[in-house]
Amino acid sequence: MHAAALILPLLLLAACKDEPKFEERFDKAAKEVEARAKAMDADIAAADKAAKDAGEEAPAKALPSPSLPANPPPSSGE
Repeated sequence: MHAAALILPLLLLAACKDEPKFEERFDKAAKEVEARAKAMDADIAAADKAAKDAGEEAPAKALPSPSLPANPPPSSGE
């Protein structure tokens, strides 16, 4: 019984390991985000190239011509 009382805390201590520090977790997350961003950029570039090769270049968006005034004319009050 005494041996179990001495061995149990040692086993528990061995089972516990230090959690990574904030800086380590932050660096790991930053690397993952950067890798995902690079992958997304590569996917976008590939899609743009495929669209350009297919002749489906997206037209540049032009501002619509102002056909109607932004505000209605003032009311005569009647």
